[in-house]
Amino acid sequence: MKQLIVTADDFGAALAVNEAIERGHADGVLTAASLMVGAPAAADAAARAHRLPKLCVGLHLVLVEGRPMSDPADVPDLVTADGTFRTDMARLGADIFFKAGARRQLAQEIEAQFEAFAATGLPLDHVNTHKHFHLHPTIADLIVEIGPRFGMKAMRTPAEPRAVLVAVEPAANPPPAYLTAPWAWLGKGRLRRAGIETPDQVFGLYWSGAMTAERLAGLIRCLPEGLSEIYLHPATAAAYDGCAPGYRYIEEFEALIDPAVIAATRAEGLALGGFADFARLAQRTP
Repeated sequence: MKQLIVTADDFGAALAVNEAIERGHADGVLTAASLMVGAPAAADAAARAHRLPKLCVGLHLVLVEGRPMSDPADVPDLVTADGTFRTDMARLGADIFFKAGARRQLAQEIEAQFEAFAATGLPLDHVNTHKHFHLHPTIADLIVEIGPRFGMKAMRTPAEPRAVLVAVEPAANPPPAYLTAPWAWLGKGRLRRAGIETPDQVFGLYWSGAMTAERLAGLIRCLPEGLSEIYLHPATAAAYDGCAPGYRYIEEFEALIDPAVIAATRAEGLALGGFADFARLAQRTP
């Protein structure tokens, strides 16, 4: 059986993002959203989510390119002089791995973000991280240690099958994922041993910020068996404060409500939902 989760990341980043997520869920194929609890429009996002009980909302942990939930003075190894998270991911990753103090600060910040999500009163559907920083084994281990105390039952591992991308768009030439793929597969095994659900395959890496309606419909039609997640970054504005340069936000929003995309999700043998929906389905299946 083919099961599909269509997720919007960066919920709470801006009102234009929140509006796209609400409309993409109400009028399109969006089934899940990942909330940035420290982002400028996080309160608005949570309020919208409470009005959308079928939208499965998870935590989008931000450990780079944002503001911590902790007092910056308490996490000095994670932030710059202005109190925002560092952007030098390679060097930050090394600090986290080698410095005990940085690891303690990281654990504090991860717990603070889980606590902020719990304070919204929303059920926790899943967890993922901004820039897929949980591919770092230290970050992944801390999330697996802390998350279950807050009800974490599912987490993304970004393993994207190249063959499917080429089937959708023969001219596609995704580079080999020599750096990320081994960590993604190791992470998948780690999560499943811990009893945490993770998709069999994830799409959105190669076409990040460029998930057009044609690509989204093609992915849905070419899905492998098992549980797939497709993630996007929709917004109703072409740009907003803190947005990624070059991302086609409006096109990604329009893809969610495109008639051809909606039609593709109605194929026989395809189930659409969030992690919690499929967990409930599994409990009912003998």
